[in-house]
Amino acid sequence: MKIVYCGCGKFGVDSLNALKASKHQLVHVITHPEKQAGRGKKLRANDVEQWAIQNNIPFTTIEDVNCPDGVELIKKLESDLMVVIAFGQKISSEIISIPAKGAINVHGSLLPKYRGAAPINWAIINGDTETGVTIITLAQKMDAGEMLAKATLKIGENDTAGFVHDELASLAASLLIETIDKIEAGTAVYNKQDNLKATSAPKLKKADGIIDFSQTARAIHNKIRGLWPWPGAAADFVSSKSGKRFTVTFAKTAIVEEAAKHQPGLINPDLSIGCGQGSLKIIELKPHGGKLMDFKSFINGRAGGAGDYFAQAQENK
Repeated sequence: MKIVYCGCGKFGVDSLNALKASKHQLVHVITHPEKQAGRGKKLRANDVEQWAIQNNIPFTTIEDVNCPDGVELIKKLESDLMVVIAFGQKISSEIISIPAKGAINVHGSLLPKYRGAAPINWAIINGDTETGVTIITLAQKMDAGEMLAKATLKIGENDTAGFVHDELASLAASLLIETIDKIEAGTAVYNKQDNLKATSAPKLKKADGIIDFSQTARAIHNKIRGLWPWPGAAADFVSSKSGKRFTVTFAKTAIVEEAAKHQPGLINPDLSIGCGQGSLKIIELKPHGGKLMDFKSFINGRAGGAGDYFAQAQENK
């Protein structure tokens, strides 16, 4: 079949590779225009545009695929199917109706659970031990289309959102090709979602990363995992000697104790951090404006130790 791909995120790159290697024809890629990034605010192409350039696949960058030029482009391509992954634009019913077999979407959760922009993050923040990918038809209500296929993935106790993202992206690629093959053969089964079981996974903000150490060690650990690498879970390190304050973002932690009571935020003699219930061992963190480093090096570099503490960040920088 002739496939048009719409997307801009890294989550879809494995699927693009699978499409290119399949018997199907990837005729065009539609993605977002270049955006400013980094300290220099230089224009940078997203992962999908970069992939299209490297693989010599025709592509178009467009702010709104639903505009007249977008509609005309889709019509000219005369595709059999549109594949949408991490596109970030709502696609109109007019666009969906143009490809002969409509449009499908790869979503990073076991729908109807976690509809929305950040399903992987919220699954980890909420302490889920399992997630997955679901392939659905595009619908006007977000992530509410009919389901064609699912695949599950176990979430390890210390897995981060970044790690799970990459695992799901790989899992989705093979599932996508299997699903397209079934659509072509006319054997695909379309199942409606149970809307009563739907939960939301709203877009994350930097403010979501501010840590409250009065929460349990497990809740904080899950938050840190679910927000790494972006937006990061942040706190302010405060030196009890000098009163100096440093904003840090936690990358890796481990639960030391769950049942024991500790003063929230206080660094204990074993360098664990007290929480509302239990304590956490900080393995890696990133000082604001600095590089990722292990916790012991961070403490030694600031002549810190037991008695210093972590306070709620004044802002997540």
